[in-house]
Amino acid sequence: MKILYIGTDPNSIEKIRCALQAPRASNFELIKASTLLEGIERVSKEKTAVVLLQFDLQGNLGVDSLETFCSTAPGIPVLILVKDGQEAFAAEALERGARDYLLPHHLDSYSLPRALTYVAKCERVADELIAEKDRALATLNSIGDAVLCTDNSGRVTYLNTVAEGLLGWRREDAIGLELSQVFHIVDGVTRKPSPDPMKLAIQEDKTVGLSADCVLVRQDGCEFAIADSTAPIHDQSGQCVGAVMVFHDVTAARATALQISYAAQHDIVTDLPNRLLLNDRISQGISLARRQNRPIAVMFLDLDHFKYINDALGHGVGDKLLQSVAKRLVANLRSSDTVSRQGGDEFVILLPDIVHSADAAASAKNLLHSLREPHDIGEQSLVIDGSIGISIYPTDGLDAETLIQNADTAMYHVKTEGRNDCQFFKESMNMKVVERQALEAGIRRGLERKEFFLHYQPMVCLSTREITGVEALIRWESPERGLVPPSEFIPVAEDSGLIVQMGRWVLHSACEQARAWQDAGLPPVPISVNVSALEFRHLGFIDGVQAALSETGLAARYLVLELTEGVLMEDVESTVSLLAQLKSLGVHLAVDDFGTGFSSLSYLRQFPIDVLKIDISFVREIGPVQTDSAILSAIINMGNSLKYRVIAEGIEIDKQRAYLLDKQCAEGQGYLFSPPLPAPQLVDLFLSEPLGQRSRKMAGSGNSPRYDS
Repeated sequence: MKILYIGTDPNSIEKIRCALQAPRASNFELIKASTLLEGIERVSKEKTAVVLLQFDLQGNLGVDSLETFCSTAPGIPVLILVKDGQEAFAAEALERGARDYLLPHHLDSYSLPRALTYVAKCERVADELIAEKDRALATLNSIGDAVLCTDNSGRVTYLNTVAEGLLGWRREDAIGLELSQVFHIVDGVTRKPSPDPMKLAIQEDKTVGLSADCVLVRQDGCEFAIADSTAPIHDQSGQCVGAVMVFHDVTAARATALQISYAAQHDIVTDLPNRLLLNDRISQGISLARRQNRPIAVMFLDLDHFKYINDALGHGVGDKLLQSVAKRLVANLRSSDTVSRQGGDEFVILLPDIVHSADAAASAKNLLHSLREPHDIGEQSLVIDGSIGISIYPTDGLDAETLIQNADTAMYHVKTEGRNDCQFFKESMNMKVVERQALEAGIRRGLERKEFFLHYQPMVCLSTREITGVEALIRWESPERGLVPPSEFIPVAEDSGLIVQMGRWVLHSACEQARAWQDAGLPPVPISVNVSALEFRHLGFIDGVQAALSETGLAARYLVLELTEGVLMEDVESTVSLLAQLKSLGVHLAVDDFGTGFSSLSYLRQFPIDVLKIDISFVREIGPVQTDSAILSAIINMGNSLKYRVIAEGIEIDKQRAYLLDKQCAEGQGYLFSPPLPAPQLVDLFLSEPLGQRSRKMAGSGNSPRYDS
């Protein structure tokens, strides 16, 4: 605590200094000022707990000086130092703003620190009480209900801002008046005065409410129905000292209830009916169709590649596109039809008035055509396609849930067969759904039975063909299915969430193998592990990486985590934070399949990336007609200028290696050098002749299985 002494009395200064240097007063620091102006300047620059002002009439440090200081530095408590016989002046000082006064015999190592501590504590408590009162008043004035308080005699003691508006009274005019003058209520049916709720709450010492038909008559004569709750106010001893009433306009409440009901049945982004309202309308449509013996149609629409727009342009643009799509759908259907948003980029459409199934197909084709017209979102013109599945009542289902589910199944088949089309539901489609469920169950069992294993594919220096790193790739040998390609089981694992458990195992196993190679005396090279979006966003991912390194003993600099552009762009702000945490562990980060996503250079530079892996599609174009050579060169140049390791994927022939080397691409990966191999066979590569010479025949055949995903 800094204590400022203002004055020139050497005797007082010496006493204060000695008192504050005593062991029990070790938390004080004394600063001095000779004049009032100097003291004011000191407190403006330094945080001061208490001021000791020497009362000296000859030196012009009197009561007027006290007032000057208090007005200039409010909130800093002042203790007056007076001599014996000046108590009268001290009393006047207390009335003019001083907190207390001290006589010469008070300036000892016990009394002075005690007085300073007490005054500072009182000041803090006073500040806290004022702040608490201000918070309470701000809270009462910010809530949506009116608040009115009375004392035991029924006189108004408080109105909040809302109560002022509802009653037509200003707070300062209402305080002190009888409650009946400010709060005039009558029975809405009999028009007789209603019982006083405040008196009732005080008499019965419990919370009470108004009658259902109570009407408030405002000061200007306006009437409206209100509802309230009135409760007694008790002091610290438990005695009732008044009552508080909280009331509101029931008309506004009813309007709010209607809004809530509407919101509960409509989508917040597009304002279309949501699943709840759609199910009700489908059920009504089925009831009417059953009586009239006619069909109805349900269409399930999913926008194609909408996620890319969200990733590249942000969710704000994505929401505006959804709104434009919603308007486009409604505009191209009849008023009797219902368009509903199910969530994400999915819409369900009810056609309750069709004659033949072909009518639904015609509507679907029309909707797809209308969607393809550009959507003007701000300064951008966006084109989006959709895939539609159609189910028909009663053929494909007798209730809303079944019809929607079957339309969804049909839509899924449109997606798998090329998108931007429509299909009717067929019972055979369910067989594929069953197959997917069986595959998911097989993956779950495979994880439990340890049927998964890792292969490793090297990355090499294109000029020397020496191994510069290894990528771990998961494989599955199922007892029932045999060797299952990753392209089949990875998407199912991602959809089901099993990818998190699978990825945790891959990470730990890869780190364990890399450390084992180092312990065996092989050259230490980084090992790369692919990370899916679900893994990356999982709450335990960072801890999982740290645990894998700790448990296996692998140094963090030898672990590379590979993420695609889509994963990185999903939520840029969150991505930057997660990548920073990973970098703090010491691991390296790679952008996999670079060039196929929608990331911009400005975003890429925000990420602490170490490696760019050029997508295989660019490498495959290297040939007599190199249509993508300019893009490939640009990617390599950009990566080199940003000091990234640039690695080209999918190199299969030496001509591709030579071209990439000429373009200053330092590293590569592909069947020219080696396919993915079990760990023991990879050891042989470390000890063999330069990669690419021995494996050229293997790659040139073009018959190697493509399990390198």
